[in-house]
Formats: sequence, C-alpha cells, structure tokens
Amino acid sequence: MKLFTPWNLLTCLTLTALLLAEVSAATWQAPPSERAELYAIGVAADAARIERDITQLVGFGTRHTLSETASNSRGIGASRRWIEAEFRRISSACGDCLEVITVADTVSGKRIPEPTEVVNVIAIQKGKRDPKRVVMMAGDIDSRVTDPMNASADSPGANDNGSGVAGVLEAARLLSQYSFNGSIVYAALSGEEQGLYGGAILAKYAQQQGWNIDAVLNNDMIGNIEGINGVIDNHTARVFSEGTRFVETAEEANQRRFTGGEVDSASRNLARFIKKVGEQYVPNLDIMMIYRLDRFGRGGHHRPFNEAGFPGVRIMETWEHYDRQHQDLRRENGISYGDSLAGVNFPYAAKLTGLNAVVLASMAWAPAPPAQVEISGQVSANTQLSWAAADRANAKTLAGYRIYWRLTTEAEWSHSRYVGKVQSFTLENIVIDNYYFGVAAVGLDGSESPVVFPGPAGRF
Repeated sequence: MKLFTPWNLLTCLTLTALLLAEVSAATWQAPPSERAELYAIGVAADAARIERDITQLVGFGTRHTLSETASNSRGIGASRRWIEAEFRRISSACGDCLEVITVADTVSGKRIPEPTEVVNVIAIQKGKRDPKRVVMMAGDIDSRVTDPMNASADSPGANDNGSGVAGVLEAARLLSQYSFNGSIVYAALSGEEQGLYGGAILAKYAQQQGWNIDAVLNNDMIGNIEGINGVIDNHTARVFSEGTRFVETAEEANQRRFTGGEVDSASRNLARFIKKVGEQYVPNLDIMMIYRLDRFGRGGHHRPFNEAGFPGVRIMETWEHYDRQHQDLRRENGISYGDSLAGVNFPYAAKLTGLNAVVLASMAWAPAPPAQVEISGQVSANTQLSWAAADRANAKTLAGYRIYWRLTTEAEWSHSRYVGKVQSFTLENIVIDNYYFGVAAVGLDGSESPVVFPGPAGRF
C-alpha cells in the first residue's frame, strides 16, 4: 500500500488546485457581446407600412375617447376594432402566435363626466420559458383638438398618437417572426388625453394576472422631425424616466439617502439600457436620456405603470411642433394648425419603431434582471456585490453575470466586468464610496438584462 507523504500530498493538492482553476477559468469564459439578429431587427421596420397604418387611423376622423363607438367608419370604436383586426391578421401570419384581447373598464372623472367604457386593445406574444416575465410597447389610440372635451370635431391625431400605435403594430409584425424566452405585450391604449385611464386599467390588469413587467416602453409621438423653432432632426430621440421609484416607502427613501440611488431606479436603468442597445443596433440614432418623469409639467401613459411599481419610460421625438399638437384644424396668418399627416416623417417613425423592437427583443431573449442585489464594503478598499440565484425559468439560458460601475457624476455605466455564473463577487481595490454599482444577467447567446442597482432603490 502506497502512503501519501507530506510532499506527495502537497503535490496532489497543488495539481488539484490548478485543475480547479482551469475549470473555473473555463466557466468564466464570457459569452458573445452581441446578437446578430438585432442588427436586422433594428432596420426592418417599414416606413410604407407605418404610413399606411397612420393614414388608416387618421381616416377615422376622430379617435376622441368620448366619440361614437357604433360607427364602423368614424370614432374611437371603429379605430379600436380596426386595430384588433390588424393584430389578428398579424397573428394569423405567424401561426396564431399572438393572443389578442381587449382590457377595459368603465370610468368617469374630470374629463369623462359620464361613465364611459375605456377599451385597450392588446396582443400578447407569450414567452417559451418565462411567460409571466413581460416587456411591453405601448401607444395611445385616442386623439383630441384644442378643447379636450370636443368629441365630435375632426381630430386626425396623425403624430399624437397615430405614430405610436402604428409603431406598436409594426413591432408586432417584426417580432412575431421570432421566438423569445419572455413575453412581449403590444398595447394600444385608450383614454390617455382624458387622464391616462387606459394605462391605469392595463396596469391593474397586469397585477391581477401576475405579470412581472420589466419594461413599459410608452411611445407617444415618434414621427415628427421639425421643431417649432425650425430645427430639423431625424437622428435623435428622447427617453424620459423617473429617478426614484414612485412606490418607494419612507424607510426605503431613508436608506437611499445614505446609500445613493436617486438616479438609479429600474426605470432610469431601463433608459440607460435603451440608449446602449439602440445606439448599437439602430444606425444613425443618438439617444438623449432625460432625467425627468416626462416633459416639464406634462404626463404620459408610462406614469400609471410607474405608479403600480413597474419600470416604464417615455420614448419620443426630440423636437416638438406645438402648432401640430392639441389644435383645431385651421389656417391662420399663413400658419397651418392641427395634427395632420403632413407633419409626420414616416422613415423617422420607422427608425424609432426599430429602436423599440431591438429593446423588446433584447430583453425578451435575455435572462431576467438579477433579484435581491445587495452591496457592502464600507471602511474597506474592496466592494462586494451579491444577488439571488436565477430561478428555473432563467437558469438554462443564463451564462453568468456582469458587474457595472461608474463615477457618481457619470450618466452611463462606464466600467464593467464579466464574473461568471456566481452569486457574489468582490471587486478588489475599488472603493464603494467613489462609485455607483450594479449587476446585469447575461445569456448564453450574449443577450443581457438591464443593470440592477443594489437595494430597494434599483430593484426591478
């Protein structure tokens, strides 16, 4: 019988350690940094189809929330039924891959004096592995003129927000050709101009259904390239996002005061993700992140989702033409007022539709954002991060995790390190006091989730 001497034992342990190090190094092999299909998706939106859809929506005369619903050619009812039929045509072309439903409620309020049914038209492309995890693209069906209560006057709503609804339909056409791990919801919402009613109705429905919404992309005016000041710009877009979570508790706010996170809500990191993915996969597009819930003193349909605790942002054109928004159709002093087809640039609307499509596809392919991200390292030269293991639905497609950090004054994540399929990692000689940190999940195919800031301030 051969006995192990201390020297033999040391040699054996050394070889074992080297072997484990080689195995560990192999598991730390970073996945691809991009997914080739996204380049094709980013340029696939068809301007001619978008023009056709906006023209159809304008043809209903008015889409005011309080307009008639019985007519097949005019009003909000006719427009809703056309959108639903279009979703069903798209679904038929992909082998009935979309579940098309309406989500409605009867509401009344400041701009809805009598109880009125507000109806959203929804198409759901269910994920193959994690169907309860949802990313959503939304546009508003309804339109208005100068008087928000005028439900009878012609109100074309070509850009506001026929462009958003046309973008939703076109994104459904493009992405229904693919299969995803998570679900994609394509939403045409009603009641926006009367008080964001449709979004509130759908957010409540999502909670009832147990949807885990990781992103709401609210597209509200994505077709105008001419500012009222004469600027022409077809290569930039704005993304508005809330900095702190609306649903933050007093205790969470106090924690954030000492640990940071004022500009790192899930919505804000969703905006960073949109900028990163959009500028990589959509040619000639620069994203301007706006650190504000919406335009100054104004609102949009992502807000009800934020108020329900879901990450949501507003995507829109950079330059607005106010003569074409919320205006009666008329011509005065040589100036044309009203939201007509003449004010829509269809190639630009296609470009922003491509932006939405690559973001939806990226997130639906990627693993879910990591949960229970925590950080420590005070009075230390090192920073430690930890997170929960992926659930069964995401584990099979997960390659590992990437840690991000940036200076506290920087808008975007500037540094990163892929750390493999682990649940914690220590960044040595990186002081916690000097940076903000986050963690993203990385798929085997190279797809990646948005970054999650540690603690309740950044959770998805």
